[in-house]
Amino acid sequence: MAQERPTEWDVQVGGRTLAVETSGDMNGFPVFLMHGMPGSRSGPKPRGMILHLLGIRLICYDRPGYGRSTRHPGRRVVDAVLDVQAIADHLELDEFAVVGRSGGGPHALACAASDLFTGRLTRAAVLVSPAPSDAAGLDWYDGMAPSNVQAYQEATSDRRRLIESLTIRADRTRRDPSSVVSFIDGELSAADRNVVEDVALRRLLTKSYAEAVRFGADGWIDDALALSRDWGFDLSSIKVPVRLWHGAEDNFSPVAHTRWLQSQIRHAEVDVQPGVGHFAAVQILPDILAWLALPRPELVDLRPTAPA
Repeated sequence: MAQERPTEWDVQVGGRTLAVETSGDMNGFPVFLMHGMPGSRSGPKPRGMILHLLGIRLICYDRPGYGRSTRHPGRRVVDAVLDVQAIADHLELDEFAVVGRSGGGPHALACAASDLFTGRLTRAAVLVSPAPSDAAGLDWYDGMAPSNVQAYQEATSDRRRLIESLTIRADRTRRDPSSVVSFIDGELSAADRNVVEDVALRRLLTKSYAEAVRFGADGWIDDALALSRDWGFDLSSIKVPVRLWHGAEDNFSPVAHTRWLQSQIRHAEVDVQPGVGHFAAVQILPDILAWLALPRPELVDLRPTAPA
């Protein structure tokens, strides 16, 4: 078995710097993991031994404004495409897949929809993702935890309040990284509490949040704004296979969001798991990575059709 050689470096794109980390089998199939909101390249991921067994080279990077990545003011979700392209070009990747968790989900979908990756991007997976804020027919806030409702509502109607509130939370996180997990403790479903109470996972979440806000709240603020405005691409243009995964008990990104995404994406298969919530997306990741490494299949339109 090849030795694990996790590496970190900076990639330049448009005058900005992106902080990148790779882990697992350096000769394995490349998969980009897009972190949540807030988050960073150091977020929860399978151990190196698991990645080697799966034959995966996992690539993580800090979205602009998080960790060591330079801020990209006014960025939209679709702008993630150029960041992934810069990293993939730097690594000279002929083919790769993407997976996005929570707030990283829309950014993975942007890559799946981009013509820039035609013939290069093989598959995409999206775990516990929100839908677009203007999703027709979706009661966007129904079943959503109060802290997320507040952040998204401020992003759409009171930008100054959003900046103030997330700056305060980022400052608190720098002083006490565990405060982010503590902040949402009262909103966790029983299913999520069972996951988050795991000492090792709690440590990984704390590390990721601390790195995310190392230099301030910019990434967190810009993520909230980007997710609350037009994403900048058409979901119906996605041509690669997509797998949507969601826990039925998720109250941070309610499962109705994934059901809506399913209705818009031609080649999407959906797995809604009963009895689990938002943070179970961390546990399911090895299975998702195994699916992402499969050969590209023939595509079939999997959207439900209306009865005749």
